[in-house]
Amino acid sequence: MTRYLFSRLGSALLVTVLASIGIFALIRLVPGDPVSVLAGPDATPASRAAIRAELGLDRPFWSQYVHWLGDLVRLDLGPSYKLGGDVGSLIADGALNTVVLTLFALVLASAGAVAASTAAVVGDKRWLDSLLSALNTAAVAVPTFATALVLVLVFAVRFPVLPAGGTPPGGFLAHPDIAFQYLLLPGLALALPAWAALTRFLTEALHTELRQPYVTTARALGIPRRRIVLTQALRNALPSSITVLGIQFGTLLGGAILVEAVFAWPGLGRLVEQGISSRDYPVVQVLLLLSVVVFVLTQLATDVIHAWLDPRVRLDSRVKGASR
Repeated sequence: MTRYLFSRLGSALLVTVLASIGIFALIRLVPGDPVSVLAGPDATPASRAAIRAELGLDRPFWSQYVHWLGDLVRLDLGPSYKLGGDVGSLIADGALNTVVLTLFALVLASAGAVAASTAAVVGDKRWLDSLLSALNTAAVAVPTFATALVLVLVFAVRFPVLPAGGTPPGGFLAHPDIAFQYLLLPGLALALPAWAALTRFLTEALHTELRQPYVTTARALGIPRRRIVLTQALRNALPSSITVLGIQFGTLLGGAILVEAVFAWPGLGRLVEQGISSRDYPVVQVLLLLSVVVFVLTQLATDVIHAWLDPRVRLDSRVKGASR
């Protein structure tokens, strides 16, 4: 397992470095100039030049990149151009809210996918498969922001039973029941696309397992279909589903930007939107790179868990390494 882990660390580090270069370059290709935002429309050329020199934007591209990368290694994220304060403090303030929302949505999507897939396979009813397929299609086809708006209109405006937005006034741990109410609508809007993808994949994986010889043997011995699915097929279908779960975690992070905007959720998604609109390079660069790092680490963790649950993955890696 250790050898397999180290074999994946190299590719993860390479992806992170390449992503940092791409992010640093793409941010500077976005129309607009942070100097113009800071200086104002009436600033003189001398004032603009002074601000540009102070921010280090007058240096060559690679010089700016190396300086930025060095600051990152020292965990010195620098000051924000426009939003005010240190970038690290801004990220720390919004990170907790985004992490809580994303993990809550991930739990909803995972639990819902296991329940729906298991019910569809155990029930083995055509109408249930059709209903599940229709729900999956709708969850994927409808944009996240549209789902969020519908949930607000129905459960916060038409039938005011849940908060329309914001975070719990006393924090997430002060009153868990109130925190759950604040989390339910944004978490549900964020979780639906991930739930659809996980449900579709897990259902197909379970159907594949039910065609395996061990299931035929178990059925011949008189073991009920429900017991086979719950005790054997589901366990064998989970390793491959873990990989899909890791991919969906990245999808959740991307969807959090829209969901946080609709529900006025003060997390990293809203911080990204504010940073882009104000051309705040330091904030946007760090947040985009942070999202890449989180996604890469999630993929690495899911691959390791997959290899731990399925020894064939580790064996295949060793065989490829030996053949080289």
